[in-house]
Amino acid sequence: MAQRRRTTATAYALLAPSLFGVVAFMLLPMFVVVWLSLHRWDLLSPMEYVGLRNWQSVLTDPTFGTSLVVTLLFVVLVVPAQTLLGLIAASLLARGLPGSGFFRTVYVLPWICAPLAIAVLWRWILAPTDGAVSTVLGRQIDWLTDPTLGLPVVSAVVVWTNVGYVTLFFLAGILNIPTDIHNAARTDGATTWQRFRHITLPMLRPTLFFVLVTGIISAAQVFDTVYALTGGGPQNRTDLVAHRIYAEAFGAAAVGRAAVMAVVLFVLLVGVTIVQQLYFRRRISYDLT
Repeated sequence: MAQRRRTTATAYALLAPSLFGVVAFMLLPMFVVVWLSLHRWDLLSPMEYVGLRNWQSVLTDPTFGTSLVVTLLFVVLVVPAQTLLGLIAASLLARGLPGSGFFRTVYVLPWICAPLAIAVLWRWILAPTDGAVSTVLGRQIDWLTDPTLGLPVVSAVVVWTNVGYVTLFFLAGILNIPTDIHNAARTDGATTWQRFRHITLPMLRPTLFFVLVTGIISAAQVFDTVYALTGGGPQNRTDLVAHRIYAEAFGAAAVGRAAVMAVVLFVLLVGVTIVQQLYFRRRISYDLT
């Protein structure tokens, strides 16, 4: 009994730094945001408890509803595109062709750079008058101010930034698949596509699950790129929820409303993650032998 207690105490002691981080930087901020959602505060005046009035105001606000729809469209544009492109790039890199090491580094460079710096660079490239794209095409195109082009262009920039990140995970998953399985299938006459469809894809489901979960969470919280490229415009066509939270908290000085939006976004992301977990739970095998 004494040995078991010492072992338990040692385990909790080793876990203490991580538990402190989880409580201090995850759980506590969540409770603070929920508490703020019940108050009216402009960052200067004393807080005023208003109960559920912030919730009623936000949930009936058409602007917030528009932000939710825009965020959904943004996620639908970004996540499938970066996942498919990352899978294709990883499949090519896994073949070990000449220059593969160089391209592994090149693909990751946009992801490791600061999102704000990347957005500023693309803002210069897409400038309608003296931008690189307009200069090459020889015509002026309002990439960032045209309501029909704003969201697709921002989505393309985010996809370009994240493809390297997705590629690395798919590449690790592909290289972890035992070569004996592919060799046996090749001996049985399976084509390259058949091996990819019936061997590679099923064994990549754990990686696919991770990539989709993190991709959706990341895309739904994009702020830097939108802020630098379009500022939520034109006509609120790129006003993602994260940008709307910033505008409410620091533009309109309505911290309580911003907290409500943050809680709503959190609940939606948790719900989507649970749905994905339920879908992949019986479709994932971690045994690659």
